[in-house]
Amino acid sequence: MCGIVGFWGGQPSESVIRKMASAIIHRGPDDEGFWIDPAPGIALAHRRLSIVDLSPTGHQPMISACKRYVLIFNGEIYNFRELRKSLVKSGHEAWRGHSDTEVLLAAIASWGIARALKECVGMFALALWDRQKRELVLARDRIGEKPLYFGRVGSSFAFASELKALRAHPDFDAQVNRGALALMMRHSYIPAPHTIYSNIQKLQPGCYCVLGEGEKEPRITPYWNAGDICRQGQERPFTGTPDEAVGVLDELLRQSIERQMIADVPLGAFLSGGIDSSVVVALMQSISNQPVKTFTIGFNQKDFNEAEHAKQVAKHLGTDHTELYVTEKEAMDVIPRLPSIYCEPFSDSSQIPTFLVSEMARRSVTVSLSGDGGDELFSGYTRYDFADQIWSRLNKIPVSLRRGAAHLATRPSPNVWNNLAKPLLPFIPERRRPKRFGDKLHKAAGLFGAETCDSAYTYLVSHWQSPNEIVIDGIEPSTMLTGLAPVPDMLSNVERMMYLDIISYLPDDILVKVDRAAMASSLETRVPMLDHRIVEFAAGLPLAIKRKDGQSKWPLRQLLYRHIPRSMIERPKMGFGVPIDSWLRGPLRDWAENLLDEQRLRNEGFFKPALIREAWREHLSGRRNMQYLLWNVLMFQAWHNVNPGLKRDHHPGVKWDHLGGWGSLSR
Repeated sequence: MCGIVGFWGGQPSESVIRKMASAIIHRGPDDEGFWIDPAPGIALAHRRLSIVDLSPTGHQPMISACKRYVLIFNGEIYNFRELRKSLVKSGHEAWRGHSDTEVLLAAIASWGIARALKECVGMFALALWDRQKRELVLARDRIGEKPLYFGRVGSSFAFASELKALRAHPDFDAQVNRGALALMMRHSYIPAPHTIYSNIQKLQPGCYCVLGEGEKEPRITPYWNAGDICRQGQERPFTGTPDEAVGVLDELLRQSIERQMIADVPLGAFLSGGIDSSVVVALMQSISNQPVKTFTIGFNQKDFNEAEHAKQVAKHLGTDHTELYVTEKEAMDVIPRLPSIYCEPFSDSSQIPTFLVSEMARRSVTVSLSGDGGDELFSGYTRYDFADQIWSRLNKIPVSLRRGAAHLATRPSPNVWNNLAKPLLPFIPERRRPKRFGDKLHKAAGLFGAETCDSAYTYLVSHWQSPNEIVIDGIEPSTMLTGLAPVPDMLSNVERMMYLDIISYLPDDILVKVDRAAMASSLETRVPMLDHRIVEFAAGLPLAIKRKDGQSKWPLRQLLYRHIPRSMIERPKMGFGVPIDSWLRGPLRDWAENLLDEQRLRNEGFFKPALIREAWREHLSGRRNMQYLLWNVLMFQAWHNVNPGLKRDHHPGVKWDHLGGWGSLSR
């Protein structure tokens, strides 16, 4: 795992590129490297976290044997040994070491960038300078495990693993993209290709871009596309039995894990005790000839603690298990660090325990495997089934009638409905009666006006439903959820929701959360469930197998039962959160009040204070839980507080007209 940064244009300055690289030293504390060519005006830098081939032969930037290409690379190519054998057979003999970087560079030199990327199995972000053509190529892995930002910085075209490296350039323009800020208020993250800055964007997963000399904008080309994979899965579905599907999954996941356990440094795994992480650890332990190191964070609050479950799983599997119980204060002490850990505003509150478990694991290992991806690939989220059932019923009612019902339902305040829950629902035992019935009713009422299943799902996963009401000039640009890439035909409602999560929530929330939290402690994370062969297998697996016998993630469960007793794993899904709602009413109240001060909001000029202040009052009163809406605002405010120089001009976010090609990626 490493960090990359570079720029092309103007007079390359060694002091500038060094300063930019220093901003991401946490991504690569073991080594640094620079390559500058004044003639074309290009500067490249690399920060190295040594994982495979710890010798100097793995040093970057790396120049190809033919001297034509210069490469900086962040990530891992898991099938590099097989690729090396293929290259040797085709006549490539000039090897200096045994790093995956050298193999990747040789593959590009021999096969070209498009074929090389398609042959690679791994997670990566890379920059390649073609000295002959004077072209710069940027590329990102298929699912989006590794980040890559790029855009215009003064007269240069610049790129980096994190925005903080771009901010270190003296010509960086820190103008906030207000459309992206509105998206963050809705989702708690900023969906690609947008970023918080108007002049910078994210390279989409599964794409590479090429910028030639004299060209203003890079040409973006997909080499792998989730939409195409979903279509192929529908056209050529898995036709075996459910038990055969479990067998195929076992083989694919075992192969992925075996490759991802290759490292020249200590390696372990996160273990929450849930299905996904337990499957990964169980297979790791079955492959390893010694106890696998596993790590779990525990909390004293029962509703947020899975450490006991993880401990049982670890004991049964025989892992070398470490658990750390953190106090409320220790968890909250992470909050001031979040704006520096996340280079743009990000408000998934599970970022806090993710950082804590990463920090703990780094004391013992340099690489940790995680179980992310199982919910999106095998239909694990309860919201899929809930949204499907709701939409199936709503779709039978004319939109005009639904909107009328929504108007009537939302006329009384949520608090009024909360007080009426008992007399209105006397037939439901109090212990099973919905908590905050009024809040849930208001939330459901918002679905009544939805015209499609996709819009209904977007509503369900949104926090602020109308971000333009709180963000000044907050005109939301299109995203992968709202038209940048059409949803493939033939998908059922649940499959459509899974697809939308795979192209947005997974890369832009889950993987961002894990990457930044881990790299802040210089820990490499690997996600074996997201090997693209497993993603492609899951795309062709019928929903009836993914959700069989009333159980979500049925194939993963059956695979896990081969290693762990069913009784040890079957329990309600808890998630990986912290009690933000009570913290905001208690120990975080003064901190939040300062950031949400009405005059402060007016002076800074990003937010309209009225609805934010109303949500804050409602939350403090205990009548409603507004933590998700408030945490979005607070994380931007905290980020803004430590990122000086942000411009306050009230222009909506850039429309990225040059990205029009994204609309055709799934065609």
